[in-house]
Amino acid sequence: MTVNRTTALVLLAIAATIALAIVLYVVWQAIFWAVVLGILFRPIQQWVEAKFRLRPGLAAAVTLLLTLVFVQIPIFILGSMIVTEGAAVYQRIESSQFDLGATLGWLEQLVPQQTWQWLEGLGVDFGAITERVQTAVMRGGQFALSLLVGAGQNAASFVMNFFLMVYLLYFILRDGDEMYRRMFAIIPLPSDQKQRLFAKFAEVSIATLKGTFVVGVTQGVLGGLIFFFLGINGAVFWGAVMALVSVLPAVGAALIWFPAAVFLIIGGSWIKGAILLAYGTLVISMSDNVLRPVVVGRQTRMPDYLVLFSTIGGLAVLGVSGFVLGPVIAALFLVSWELVAEERTGKEQRPAKADML
Repeated sequence: MTVNRTTALVLLAIAATIALAIVLYVVWQAIFWAVVLGILFRPIQQWVEAKFRLRPGLAAAVTLLLTLVFVQIPIFILGSMIVTEGAAVYQRIESSQFDLGATLGWLEQLVPQQTWQWLEGLGVDFGAITERVQTAVMRGGQFALSLLVGAGQNAASFVMNFFLMVYLLYFILRDGDEMYRRMFAIIPLPSDQKQRLFAKFAEVSIATLKGTFVVGVTQGVLGGLIFFFLGINGAVFWGAVMALVSVLPAVGAALIWFPAAVFLIIGGSWIKGAILLAYGTLVISMSDNVLRPVVVGRQTRMPDYLVLFSTIGGLAVLGVSGFVLGPVIAALFLVSWELVAEERTGKEQRPAKADML
């Protein structure tokens, strides 16, 4: 059995690609974020290059410096504040300053005794429920602490990936057009199909980042402010958490402010709870409905349920990078099967046209 030259070269290229992927697996997140940020900040680099008539290398360096000063350093500062307040919140839970048992005991006194007797007749043990809820809260606090400790332990890895990302980002900004042309030429697909795949990757990546950033910052600030004015401890931390969970469509920041409003109400702070409930519904949640279509538009053209599930799955499997990569994979899945369907439809139609000739 002989193998022609083209097949041998393709097999060699595939083997080399697999080997390189194994080697680069440890730093795949640095590579991924460098590519995504390169796509995002490429227009800025082009504007700097044209506006000040700089060489591509110098324009890339200026653009990189701008992203460090106005994007990445502020994120580091906010991250340190989140870690500090997160540790304080956990300490309050562990030291029983957050007395969930007393809150649930107040609720037990509030409900008529006949209701509890009726529930006990159905086999409902309120004491066991209280104990389980307390255990769940403590485990949640321990889980949060483990994340903080893990973040500290992985600081060296994070710093390494960050500098690798910045290093690669410079070359993507400087040589992005040439990199794109080479990759475009290598992929063995028709030009129109390659253009759709590359366009969808850039489209979904940028739309997800823009939507996540604008909506997340807005909801985090709005949530943190209302927590601060209502006197809820850890306002900065909970605002940051709301910003993070805002990546989940449909639910988002309500995962934080709604339980907080419920606990305020059942804890006797009726007015504060009602204010938080109304504010969360009319302001925080509505900001998502108003901003996301404006910022993101319908660029992704993906069903909301697919965005939700791919985001959650991406976060679970890939970590923080999954909130972008999950929807990107889902979008590429849709486009790939659309191309397959179009190719098969075209092949089925072409013989019929040939017969007519």
